[in-house]
Amino acid sequence: MEPKKPLEFYSEPLPGVDATNLQGKLIVIEGPDNVGRSTQVARLRAWLEQRGHAVLDTGMARGALAGKGIQQAKEGNTLGRVTMTLFYMTDFADRLENEIIPALRAGFVVLTDRYIFSLIARGMARGEDRLWLERLVSFALVPHAVYYLRADVDDLISRVVSGPGSFDFWESGMDVRFGEDMFESFVKYQGRIISSLDRMSKRYHFEVIDAARTPDEIFKDLQRSIGKLFSGKRRLPRARPAPAPVLAK
Repeated sequence: MEPKKPLEFYSEPLPGVDATNLQGKLIVIEGPDNVGRSTQVARLRAWLEQRGHAVLDTGMARGALAGKGIQQAKEGNTLGRVTMTLFYMTDFADRLENEIIPALRAGFVVLTDRYIFSLIARGMARGEDRLWLERLVSFALVPHAVYYLRADVDDLISRVVSGPGSFDFWESGMDVRFGEDMFESFVKYQGRIISSLDRMSKRYHFEVIDAARTPDEIFKDLQRSIGKLFSGKRRLPRARPAPAPVLAK
């Protein structure tokens, strides 16, 4: 099997999806909840646009097809774990076909706040099978870069407690009740997500960014690496075969 390069499919594409003549860059910001992904995506978008790049930023549950449905279903706190996974997979497929691929064909930089790796990690944290999850998302494109904002659970707790919000039902994994209360469930659920992302980091060539630091320090690291990506000085991940139907072994 031929090695997989950026903007190739991990396995088979969605039926009828044309991914020829893709000229842009696909950059992924990954990490657990409350790690600061959205802040960095917003800053990166402004910085890239100042440098003359057209930018699309996208993220989970933002698609026209399933995004509103996901939010409405979550408000009732009644989604089963498999149903929720399939809902998010549908949203990703819709955004890939109707947002991400058209933007890449037009030469845009696509910044995505989480990608298939969070879908896999969240499913695994809820007890779903990794191979099944990887098969579900094997139609995804290989990104040019995946930046994993890594922080320990204690750092995430500090951000929740010091911020304006509170522990969220879904971010705490309360649908499967990992603990007696939301705090305990948050600790266990987010710990599982971090462990899953840690295991994926080598397999999928994540660039790990220490997210326990200040937002400015994190942003400087991202700027430095993405600048090298555009100048050709950043070495792309070594292409590896991806045995079908899963993403990688």
